Amino acid sequence: VQLQASGGGLVQAGGSLRLSCVASGRTFNYYAWGWFRQAPGKEREFVAAINWSGASTSFADSVKGRFTVSRDNARNTVYLQMNSLRPDDTAVYYCALARVALSSTAATYDYWGQGTQVTVSS
Repeated sequence: VQLQASGGGLVQAGGSLRLSCVASGRTFNYYAWGWFRQAPGKEREFVAAINWSGASTSFADSVKGRFTVSRDNARNTVYLQMNSLRPDDTAVYYCALARVALSSTAATYDYWGQGTQVTVSS
């Protein structure tokens, strides 16, 4: 099983980025996806989650109204659309899969991607 995240980069404050994460090795239609991030010197924190069908989502308060999450089960892929980016969004973003729906706890996730760097300049 491998999760490959992509789409990170350098963007100015107020800009947008779309992250993608593809899972390979098996299908994960009944797993929930999660996004976490870790800034230098800080602990990994929850960003967003989406349930197996895509009908339910959950977001950290810090990103509500700016980020959206979606999934394409046919492609074993999850997306994180990030708008109105701020410098404090700068972090390495990780995707993960869990059998527990909409969890904000990293320990409940079974599979993790390698992370993609997002840098927001002021």
